[in-house]
Amino acid sequence: MPPPTGHRPTWAEIDLDNLAFNFHSVKTFVGSEVEYMAVVKANAYGHGSVECSRRLESEGVDWFAVALPEEGIALRNAGISRPILCLGGFWPGQEKQLFEFDLAPVVFIPEHAEMLNAAAYAAGVTKAIHVKFDTGMGRVGVRSEEVKEFASRLVAFSNLKVDGLMTHFAVADKLAENEFTNQQISRFQHAVSIFNDHGFHPKYLDMANSPGAVAHPYSRGNLVRLGGVLYGLGGDVLPQEIPLPVLKPLMSLKSQVAMVKDVPLGETIGYGRTFLTKRDSRIATIPIGYHDGLSRALSNVGSFIINGCMAPIVGRISMDWTTIDVTDVPDVCVGSEVTIIGSQGEATIKAEDIALNLNTISYEVTCSIDSRVPRVYVPN
Repeated sequence: MPPPTGHRPTWAEIDLDNLAFNFHSVKTFVGSEVEYMAVVKANAYGHGSVECSRRLESEGVDWFAVALPEEGIALRNAGISRPILCLGGFWPGQEKQLFEFDLAPVVFIPEHAEMLNAAAYAAGVTKAIHVKFDTGMGRVGVRSEEVKEFASRLVAFSNLKVDGLMTHFAVADKLAENEFTNQQISRFQHAVSIFNDHGFHPKYLDMANSPGAVAHPYSRGNLVRLGGVLYGLGGDVLPQEIPLPVLKPLMSLKSQVAMVKDVPLGETIGYGRTFLTKRDSRIATIPIGYHDGLSRALSNVGSFIINGCMAPIVGRISMDWTTIDVTDVPDVCVGSEVTIIGSQGEATIKAEDIALNLNTISYEVTCSIDSRVPRVYVPN
């Protein structure tokens, strides 16, 4: 596909058919006994939350999850009608937005529950919430020793309805640490029983993230949260030693050669003079840099694909440009297409491959692709 007209020739192609394929692949693998929540926070992990949500809604997803009310508002303004859960809760002053845009917050701070109940009372409505337990992740959530007190306080908030109880796994992707995951499940079940004793009988019990849903069937409850697997990012966030659903990557990141030059033996390339040519070389300059989300840590480490061949990054990646060595690649010229993530011929670079070079995960790689890189959706 050619780059979008009127733009610098650096773009990301997002395959929405692969998104639909991944959703149905995981749904077939996990089963139809549960409901499915698509996690589309952080601009759908860099893939475009509105476009991905529209396609997933048409494919029958039951829920959407965002981190912030602001992200949920953007989906509502784009016409998304399915239930939306704000995983990060809300901040003081956002209560009215939760009502106006029909967003369900996750609650784990008593004072926030009190504020929301007051707003619901003033509006003459009952607001559905999900309560999050910290069973071992250590970030946010009601700690196990505080669950009873939290439930007791919620009883007094007659304008709140506890529609769901949830937690989040820390190491569901590491089968060697199943004992800890099982401990989290046990803590969650105990917290649920305490809420039941206080008269709460929520519709949804929600533990499983992507690795939980795939690798721990007993953690699925009746609602599972699918994040990275929807975007085909299972290679480094799912345990590889068990059967897995078939997944297809969505994102291809592409550019075009802006300049090709001959550089003799013994010259340096880029800031800091970190690369020295060891032969007469052909160097191509590509209009993508670290502001676009191409980590500077890939300098002299990563590679691009051009004309079906791997071409190493040489010199430091700068804010707007990257240089690659195309000495061994035939027929490179201005306008030659370059693949940063994706496939050309038999050569492939996955987000997981880049993540491995950066000692991170594929989620960070795709989330980092900046908004100045236009997304082109296929089929459009």
